[in-house]
Amino acid sequence: MPLRPGFDPKHFDDFGKEYLPGLVGLVLTDVAEGLIRGELAIRKVLLAPNGYLHAGTVIAFADTLCGYGCLAHLPERAENFTTLELKANFLNTAREGRLHGEARAVHLGRTTQVWDASVNCGERKLALFRCTQLVIYPKQPGGASRPS
Repeated sequence: MPLRPGFDPKHFDDFGKEYLPGLVGLVLTDVAEGLIRGELAIRKVLLAPNGYLHAGTVIAFADTLCGYGCLAHLPERAENFTTLELKANFLNTAREGRLHGEARAVHLGRTTQVWDASVNCGERKLALFRCTQLVIYPKQPGGASRPS
């Protein structure tokens, strides 16, 4: 699926401002065909009580990148998506600095999409992430919701 027009970093930063992406401070830096990049400054509120980056912060960051990637590449007539499955492998952690994330399309189908993301802090790779999304279409007469 090609990149939909108008889905640039500013669009997504405005889109998520009053939701979880805005709350955690996610900022997109690049939106291209099959690719989304973003950054997130590590702050105390994003840490676990043990002083290290909370796993939920990393998941929120990577999942948002993959979700925004899916939205930017929805097939014609599709109206939305929902996550079917996500998986994360944590490789390292951080206490300070800036997270850099990148999500890349693995599969851009009419009914599902698969995105892989990586999260780094400086030169350290913190996590690898895979997300599968179900593409949602408007309901058809008779109640079915499927691509036509």
